Amino acid sequence: MKPGRDPLPRPGFCDFARFRRVHCPSRHGVEAPGADIVWPVDDPLETAKARTRILDAAEELFAGGGYDATPTARIAELAGVPKGLVFHYFPRKIDVLVSLVDERTLVTEEDVEAVPGDPAGTLSKLARMLPLRASPDMRRILFREADTHRSVRDRLGRLNAEIIRRSRFALELALPGSRGDAARLEAAAATFAAVLLYQESLCLLTGHHIDPDAVAELLAHALG
Repeated sequence: MKPGRDPLPRPGFCDFARFRRVHCPSRHGVEAPGADIVWPVDDPLETAKARTRILDAAEELFAGGGYDATPTARIAELAGVPKGLVFHYFPRKIDVLVSLVDERTLVTEEDVEAVPGDPAGTLSKLARMLPLRASPDMRRILFREADTHRSVRDRLGRLNAEIIRRSRFALELALPGSRGDAARLEAAAATFAAVLLYQESLCLLTGHHIDPDAVAELLAHALG
């Protein structure tokens, strides 16, 4: 367990009225380990806290060693919960991964701040208020698991498409006279979106950092 991570509460002598056995159904005819566990039924806060801790642990472990190399028991151990509780919230291990990418990789709905006549400045502003909300660990998981898990690959594709849309819209606002040149704007938007989405992973792998401001200047020059 990581330092500072408090263990989840266990029922005391006077607490058993608040607790019951949570049954985790069998999978493929095999009873899940720890299928009957004791857990509070009238405390939504503790219930939400337990699920969050499971996802926190899975995020850390999947980013560090990968999904396939992480057993469910290790997730439960790091989260400080019974293994059966993991199956209670996530009947299959893949459900943990799907929940992570669905809940912890978001594109926010913030307005694009365009600078008319200044596409480079507009793209630089977009980079500073990057609409993708995902921790470094989640980005690592996205790219690592996209090759082998279709749900992750689909999520990555949707995120990429949304960032391209935001980048293209920003360029259209900055260069209103270029709306007729849709192909060039789309190419510029896709290039900039790739930099925003992939630069952190590339830096982790190679140590080489791509400056979004420099890319914005190059794209602005190419667009004329």
